[in-house]
Amino acid sequence: MAIYSFTIVLAEHTEVTLDLAEALAEHTHDDGAARSCEGMVSVDFDREADSWETALRSAIADVQRAGCRAARVEIEPRAVVGNTE
Repeated sequence: MAIYSFTIVLAEHTEVTLDLAEALAEHTHDDGAARSCEGMVSVDFDREADSWETALRSAIADVQRAGCRAARVEIEPRAVVGNTE
């Protein structure tokens, strides 16, 4: 498996509140870090998975379980961090 790094920008949130941070921490399996900047909230992920698709789908599902909606996904170049095998 590889570790995939990407950011999910949340819709309808402008800052990370304590309640939001707790909900995201509960549902992102400790591989997502919430942050806010200039009225936008995002969650940075380093997700271990078999594929990009699995990593993205599972992270979006986790964000939704936390009561949020994904506005978009941002992927930086060289986003595969490492191989865990």
